[in-house]
Amino acid sequence: MASYSELANRPVLTQPVYEAGRPIEVVAREFGLDPASVIKLASNENPLGPSPLGLAAARKALENLHLYPDGGCTFLREKLAAKWSLRPSNFVIGNGSNEVMILLAQAFLRPGDEVVFGSQAFIVYKLATLLFGATPVEVPMPGFRHDLAAMRAAVTPRTRIVFLASPNNPTGGTDSPEEIVALARSLPEDVIFCLDEAYAEYLDRTADLRPLMAEGRKLVVTRTFSKAYGLAGLRVGYLVGSEEVCGLINRVRQPFNVNLPALAGAEAALDDAEFLSRSRRANAEGVAQLSDGLRRLGFEFIPGHANFLAAKIPNAEEAFTTLQKAGVIVRPLKGYGMGGWLRLTVGTPAQNERLLSELSKFR
Repeated sequence: MASYSELANRPVLTQPVYEAGRPIEVVAREFGLDPASVIKLASNENPLGPSPLGLAAARKALENLHLYPDGGCTFLREKLAAKWSLRPSNFVIGNGSNEVMILLAQAFLRPGDEVVFGSQAFIVYKLATLLFGATPVEVPMPGFRHDLAAMRAAVTPRTRIVFLASPNNPTGGTDSPEEIVALARSLPEDVIFCLDEAYAEYLDRTADLRPLMAEGRKLVVTRTFSKAYGLAGLRVGYLVGSEEVCGLINRVRQPFNVNLPALAGAEAALDDAEFLSRSRRANAEGVAQLSDGLRRLGFEFIPGHANFLAAKIPNAEEAFTTLQKAGVIVRPLKGYGMGGWLRLTVGTPAQNERLLSELSKFR
């Protein structure tokens, strides 16, 4: 009798598994801790909680859970269109920005294609590439920064997509808007450039690719409500692109892929300018607090522009477990080829101080 493995699609057999940050309840149970005493600084979540406007709208939407959500995500696409000065047909809504990137890969990748991205870039680029039988081309990142010239040089006639995150996860670095636009403009006309802007709301300046889009260049931008808007638990992200590319991606998007409270929460959160401003301000202060603390402790870290820092900690893998026993969850980066490094999400001032206090024991 054939096993499931013998019946499975070949790429599934070697597909890596995405490892998410460990949940508070799981860590508390494993180490005999009170869940209320555990802090999670592993998944780049917003320490201020969710957007109040988004939370109120999501709660109200719960009253209509007997209804299907709007399969076309009509009102969210209309609000995004107004924000971006584009048309609703320029947007695809997904279950987080992860999904829209996987949909992009599903729509355009086939065996024999190549996908270019940085060697320490977001792992989903590699997962999406392998899932559809394409070949990942990982470009070295000297000093854990993107080498845009090397990425351009890695493009071949087989290249179908180039992924670039700014800021990059898990390293936190960013590239100037001018450099990003130049890279996008330099690519061959049959290569799709995907700019991942999951952390864009924390930046003062971002690359505006809309003029290139109007020129007919092959490019898309992805964003999420999980970070600065604080809606990670609702899972809403979106892709911006031409009407043609969005139309093709919507053909592979599942109906009702974003639930009713999530759509309502995201629509309302777009109006929450006060919360977004507060998130940016709190994050800047938190990055400064962690940076100062890591310098005092003598730990190397990568200056970051998102809501986390990557720090080199002695015996990092052991430290990861020791920190959990102390009720502090962070993220090891060995899976990114960064053994010895931990990713530290910005928390509240008290959480940041507690993290630094625990890290001081590893000097």
